[in-house]
Amino acid sequence: MWKTILRRILIMVPEVIILSILVFLLAKAMPGDPFTGSINPKADPAQLHHLMKLNGLYDPWYQQYWHWVVHLFHGNLGQSYQYQEPVTRLIAGRATNTLWLTGFSMILTYALALPMGVFAGRHEGKLPDTVIRVYTYVTYCIPFFVILVLGIWIFGYVFGWFPTTGSISTNATTWLQTIGSRFYHILLPAILGALFGTVNIVQYLRSEVIDAKRSDYVRTARAKGVPRKDIYRHHIFRNSLLPIAAFAGYSITGLLNGSIFTETVFSYPGMGLLFVNSISYRDYTVITALVLIYGILNLLGTLLSDIILTLVDPRIRIE
Repeated sequence: MWKTILRRILIMVPEVIILSILVFLLAKAMPGDPFTGSINPKADPAQLHHLMKLNGLYDPWYQQYWHWVVHLFHGNLGQSYQYQEPVTRLIAGRATNTLWLTGFSMILTYALALPMGVFAGRHEGKLPDTVIRVYTYVTYCIPFFVILVLGIWIFGYVFGWFPTTGSISTNATTWLQTIGSRFYHILLPAILGALFGTVNIVQYLRSEVIDAKRSDYVRTARAKGVPRKDIYRHHIFRNSLLPIAAFAGYSITGLLNGSIFTETVFSYPGMGLLFVNSISYRDYTVITALVLIYGILNLLGTLLSDIILTLVDPRIRIE
């Protein structure tokens, strides 16, 4: 298995190189520049041209790409034009907030999806199954950003139960208050993200439970008098988790990508909001770094799914 993982990692190297070239070219192809309007709306065009030349933006794209790659291997992602600080430090500060939000959303997603999927499959065709299926269909039909807007309007403005912006309260001084405030700020966006993320998992798990109930090994267990709870716990649930385990890596990367919408709607200072702001201000260095990071995370998510599937079921080997 380790040889296969190493081979997959080596295959990812040319994929990352191609991705970096495409990302760099697309960022440079964006209209506008990072300096117009950032200094002074009435700034002399000669001053803007001087800044463009000073930062090498008039150089051929391959020269700019080569300099960027050389700096990248030295751990330098460049300087942000908008924030005037190193991109590495800027992303590191925002990544903490995104990981908090994504990690908590992931926990809530599986905490809700697993019992719902098993319960729906166990009571196939009955009222609980119908209610859960209606929930998944309705949630699947509503766009994610609509769910976020409705959630922030109802629970943030109408009831006032949760904060609607930021990641931490300015009144938090001690470490305990800081953790509590951070948890309070991510609770609503994490719940809304989890409700949307449960749809595919519930549908997959429900189908697997229904198929497992009709399998031969379950019929044999019932014929031997194995209790119903033990059948679901040791036979049906365990075997039904295989496709869900394979889906885990994609779920993590999906939540990271979905954080762009969540952080933008909630004005949550994470990597997603930083990416949207960087596009608005033509901050090329931040755009290329973030897209490259998200692309690498998607590739790692694919690899992680295969590894988890192999660990859950030892009979499966990655070939």
